[in-house]
Amino acid sequence: MITFVVSLVALIAGYFLYGRFVERVFGPDNRVTPAIEKADGVDFIVLPSWKIFMIQFLNIAGTGPIFGAIMGAKFGPVAYLWIVLGCIFAGATHDYLSGMLSVRNGGASLPELIGKYLGHTTKKVMLVFTVLLLIMVGAVFVYSPAEILHNIWGDTTMWLIVIFCYYIIATMLPIDKIIGKIYPLFAFSLLFMAAALMVVLFVKWPTLPELWTNFENMGFQASEKWTDQIFPCLFITIACGAISGFHATQSPLMGRCIKNEHWGRPIFYGAMITEGVVALIWATVSMYFFYNAPTPGYELMNVSTGFYTSAPSVVNIVCNDWLGIVGGILALLGVVAAPITSGDTAFRSGRLIVAEWLKMNQRPIANRLIICIPMFAISIALLLWQIENPDGFNTIWQYFGWCNQALSVFTLWTITVYLARERKPYIITLVPALFMTTVCATFLFISKQAFYLSEPIAYTLGAIIFITALFWFLVWHHREFKNK
Repeated sequence: MITFVVSLVALIAGYFLYGRFVERVFGPDNRVTPAIEKADGVDFIVLPSWKIFMIQFLNIAGTGPIFGAIMGAKFGPVAYLWIVLGCIFAGATHDYLSGMLSVRNGGASLPELIGKYLGHTTKKVMLVFTVLLLIMVGAVFVYSPAEILHNIWGDTTMWLIVIFCYYIIATMLPIDKIIGKIYPLFAFSLLFMAAALMVVLFVKWPTLPELWTNFENMGFQASEKWTDQIFPCLFITIACGAISGFHATQSPLMGRCIKNEHWGRPIFYGAMITEGVVALIWATVSMYFFYNAPTPGYELMNVSTGFYTSAPSVVNIVCNDWLGIVGGILALLGVVAAPITSGDTAFRSGRLIVAEWLKMNQRPIANRLIICIPMFAISIALLLWQIENPDGFNTIWQYFGWCNQALSVFTLWTITVYLARERKPYIITLVPALFMTTVCATFLFISKQAFYLSEPIAYTLGAIIFITALFWFLVWHHREFKNK
């Protein structure tokens, strides 16, 4: 528990210290924001800062910091290190700068920003990649809440239909009609769940592995050994609680609602730190079950299942066993609402990205339908495959995890180029960009779903990718500024 307490304090300190430094690097001012300049009553609407924070937190959270932390807890206390350092120096920095860069560019979506700083060819590739990722998010985040609700009452198919109907309504309506009204309540439920579990942890004060005594993967050997490698698998498994490219697709949604640039740090950086705290709590709770005395339902969470830990089962057992009936209901409301709301904002973001590319006005409902119907159709097809495949959820989660982190790579490089051109200390995103580039490349080489190469070859190729990326940047930087 000492590692948990130190990690918690470090995250909070990171917001006040490093977060303020990152804010100064960007330099927010009092210029007119897109929410005022482009107000349209649908997507560009000024909202209160506290409400934007709650919506941003719920948008980026989903089940990511919960399920990812549960599955990543099998790696042991080293997960704490990634959550803390990843969140402060990579994830929150990534979220703040991508969000503020969108605000400075008229509320531009991520592909537009990538095109401006990395070129039009990259923009076209990332346009398709980003929309497919958002559709995948919709499929992943509709199935997990349906499974949790099914365990309480009803049929999974029924809940899938209900959730998808909600997706259609929320995606189509103006942002202040549903999202602006009910999201703060759901965000409160998610925060209540995290706070309640943290209180129980302090009351129980369990004896858990500490970072300085267990700096290695503590899980049993899984059937597929490549999933046991801390590098790169830990950094793919725990994504939303440390750094997530998906967040950069959500930040422009709130960037279009900000009245003042100075709101950026508490909204973007603060929401990511809050998500890191949630991930930290769930990682600790999971370690209690993995490495402490057996508890009811322990067999469902046997770490021998490795990468395929049943995260929804963990959530159900923890909420019911630790928080009682009332607390369990509130906690489950947060866990259920979070993925649903991330799913609908994923589709909303996808709609706006496509509309921006096609230059299609989104005030007419017909124009929104033209874009949304194909996205929903693809997501339903993906969902049906997921249901038919016994291990469909875990398979899609792995693909989602890699695509998610790959998107963060392009976002970090975009921000790095921006900072370099503005003659600002680009090192703050260059280091995370190089690290995540190496992580994603190595995972691709070592993963069974991709090349499935031997570890020595995979790590060697990963090192080559690192050197190549660094060399590319240095060459670009030299050419960019040699005549300036």
